[in-house]
Order: sequence, then structure tokens, then C-alpha cells
Amino acid sequence: MFAIVKVLISAVIIGAVTEIAKRSPTYGGIIAALPLVSLLSLIWISIQGEQTQNLSKFVFGVLKGFPATIILLLIVAMSLRAYISLSLSIVLGICGWGIFLVIQNFVFN
Repeated sequence: MFAIVKVLISAVIIGAVTEIAKRSPTYGGIIAALPLVSLLSLIWISIQGEQTQNLSKFVFGVLKGFPATIILLLIVAMSLRAYISLSLSIVLGICGWGIFLVIQNFVFN
């Protein structure tokens, strides 16, 4: 039952962001950039009784993935600006994200 509640609340938030983005792409983007997924995940994990130590590890994991996410979004934005299709832009962004994560883990581990 709790899993259904999590999915419904998360879906409502995503739906609200996309509706705002339809009316105002800039504000929709700003709201989408909020760490909604990270915070929701942190709340759900906490409610399920996870220890503070593991919550901290989760947050540091999010921080570790943040630079790669910036790379993904930059690639997608630049690809779209170059009139590349959305689907290919996303694929290129995901590839850049993965490559950056591999390099980041190699350099900092």
C-alpha cells in the first residue's frame, strides 16, 4: 500500500511540473531543477525506517551524481539548440552522463 502512495504522490508532482512547464517553460525548468526526486526519495527512505548513516550515504551519492547530471543537461540543451531531435539529444546526454561518471569515478576513486 505504501508503494502505491509513493507512486501516486510522485506522479502528481511530476504532472504538476509538466503542466507548469507548458504554461511557462522557464519556471517549469526552474521547478524541475529543484531536487524533488532526491528529496522525495530521502523522505520515503526515512519513513521506511532507514538509519541516518544510510540517509547520509544516499545524499552524498546524489551529490556525486550531480556533476554528471549537469553534463547531461548541457548536452541535451546544446543538441536541441542545434536542431537535433529530442530522442537523439537525450541519448547523447545519457552517453555523456555515463562517460563523465566513468571518468569521475576513475579520477576520484
